[in-house]
Parts: sequence; structure tokens; C-alpha cells
Amino acid sequence: MKILITGGTGFVGSALSNRFLEMGHEVTVLGSSSRCRLPAHPRLSYVAADTTRPDDWQRHVPEQDALVNLTGRSVFNLWTEKYKKAIYDSRILTTRNLVAALPATTEAVLLSTSAAGFYGDGGEIEKTESSGPGDDFLAQVCRDWENEAHKAADKGARVVVMRFGVVLGKGGGAVATMKTPFQLGLGGPIGSGKQWFPWIHLDDLVGAILFLLTAEECRGPFNFTAPQPVRQKDFARQLGAALHRPALLPTPAFVMKLVLGEFGRSLLQGQKVMPQALTESGYLFTYPKLQPALREIVGG
Repeated sequence: MKILITGGTGFVGSALSNRFLEMGHEVTVLGSSSRCRLPAHPRLSYVAADTTRPDDWQRHVPEQDALVNLTGRSVFNLWTEKYKKAIYDSRILTTRNLVAALPATTEAVLLSTSAAGFYGDGGEIEKTESSGPGDDFLAQVCRDWENEAHKAADKGARVVVMRFGVVLGKGGGAVATMKTPFQLGLGGPIGSGKQWFPWIHLDDLVGAILFLLTAEECRGPFNFTAPQPVRQKDFARQLGAALHRPALLPTPAFVMKLVLGEFGRSLLQGQKVMPQALTESGYLFTYPKLQPALREIVGG
């Protein structure tokens, strides 16, 4: 297959690009850097592009059998109005331009990222793909993001929307961000720690994409989360145990709100997200439980 990946040099994109190449696919990666950060490969092409703008990069779209849309500015930052616009535009405009570049009639599959943040603050309620959206900033971003992707169906594309949980894996993602504080003995739960923490191992995320890539009957939203979500305090405890470090120092909620503002408030929310569509479609998780997933990642 010919596969194009936007955001293909990031944490998820790199793992996915390498897996596709191992399988013999031809991969075109779009990234914002002037030079490709992936190792050279005879079936790998790299295009440096600002995908929020219509440009020459779009000419690569019609020739693809599959499109994997991963582009999006990181939410792990202080949410100024300027940065919120960057979060929004990087997702919505990229997806809009990607869909616009598809021919009027296509048989391509579009696998487009969204996030568990679609559901807003879910409290204790289990969220499946049929659950409604939240009403905060990230939920609005996800709604608009998904709406842009679904427009590809009007051109005949099979559209799959992937609502990512927190991605855990070696060499990046959430574990890399949190590892240093825990190693220094400064790790612990955020706020009360009672909020639900939807997570997924990187191997399962890549595995689910490969599964859906060829599952012709699968379309619409899919929760990319492990079937056994945990509370944030339990995640902190198990990460500390995997690193052989204590997880005793909570970050008070008022500190999160004071220092990080709206982003800090979002970290105090949670979603008990269940991957109902994936499991009912027949995908089998390699890491359904958190402890083995963390053990594989940190080598504990």
C-alpha cells in the first residue's frame, strides 16, 4: 500500500512509520521540520510542510491508498489564547486541507486522530463511542476535528476516527515526561488522584491502526484506550513501583490551576473510556492491564 502520514516523525508517527516500512508499504511522511528525523529507507519519502496551509504538499494525497492523520500541536503547554489557537488550527486546518486534497471520488481510507478529551470531564460514567461530547475547550477541538475528517466520507473514503487515550511507550510520550520527577522521588498523583486515567500502550495503538487499516467494515469513532482504565492515583502508584520509586507527593489541585491555568484544570479531569468498538470488532489487546505495560516500558 501507499500510505501518507501527517505528523509522521513524532512519537506515535515514528513508531507507525517504521512498522509500515517493515511490512513493505511505501510511506510518505509529512512533518514540520526541514529535515526528516527518521532513518533513511528506500520506501520512505519525506515532505516538509506547514499542513495548516494549502500548498504543494497536497499533490501527494490523491495517489495514496491510506492516510493517517496524526498532526496536532502538543497540549502540554500553558494555554494562552495564542497557544489555544495553535492547538486548534494545527488539527482542524490540517484535516480540512487533507480532505480537500482528496479526489472527488476515492476509495482511500482515512484514519484521523481525535482524543479521549472528546468526552470532557466524564466523572464516574463509562464512556463508549456512542457517548456524547463534553463542553470544554478540548472537547470542542475534538468535535470540530472529527467533523472535518468525516467530510472525507462524502468523497467515498472510509473514515475511522481514533480517540487516543494517554499513550505510554518507550522513548517518549507520557512516561518520558513523568519519569524524571518519579526518579527524583517527586512523583505522585495530581489533585485528588480519583479522576479516571484512560491510557494505551504504544504497541496496542500501532496494532489497532494496523487492524483498522484493512478492516473494511470498520468506520466511525474508535476509542484507542486499554480495556482496563485506572484512576490517576493508581497510575502514579504503579509507575512509581515500576521505577522502584515512591509516589507519595501529590500535586495539589490549586497549584495546578494557579500555575497552569486552564490546562491545569484539564489535567484534573478524567474519562473512564472503554474501547467498545475495538473489542467488538475483534481487536485483541497485547497490554490490557497497566502493570505489564509499564514493566515493558521501563524494564522494571
